[in-house]
Parts: sequence; C-alpha cells; structure tokens
Amino acid sequence: MGEVLRFPARSDDEPERLWRELVGEELHRERSARGERLKDVAERAGVSMQYLSEVERGLKDPSSEMLQAIAGALDLSVRELATRTARPEALALAA
Repeated sequence: MGEVLRFPARSDDEPERLWRELVGEELHRERSARGERLKDVAERAGVSMQYLSEVERGLKDPSSEMLQAIAGALDLSVRELATRTARPEALALAA
C-alpha cells in the first residue's frame, strides 16, 4: 500500500484550508515558476483562461479529468500535483 500523506500542521485558530485552494496554489506556483501565461496553459489544457484562473485562485473545484488536463499542460501528473499539495517539503527534497 502507498504512503499516507498528511497535510502540514496548522494552529488551532487557523481554519483548515480547502483542497481546491491548496491545489490551485500549487498550479499557480508551477505556472509562475515556468514563466507561463494563463492563456498558454489554458490552451494546452483545453480550458478557458477564466476557468484556469478560478482554479488557481481556489474558486473552482475541478473534476479529476480537468485536473489531469491542467496538470498535464504543466508537465505534471495528478499524482505529483497531489504529493506537492499534501507535502510541500517534497519540492525541497526533489530539488
């Protein structure tokens, strides 16, 4: 069986963040790090710029198919995206 991934610790007075917000942040981080525009990634993923923007801002909860398309447009697998989202320190270890 696979490893259980835990979300980063948080203080008790801080509300738990939604998965869509964490995923959106990671997608935005990756796109920005690559120096890519919303337009270019959205075109490769087959989604509108508006939709991609809303996903990155954590306003939309994309289906698994949409997530796969967007992650793929950034040369990421859904598994890698999920790992990065649940374990931000995995980025530092991979570098």
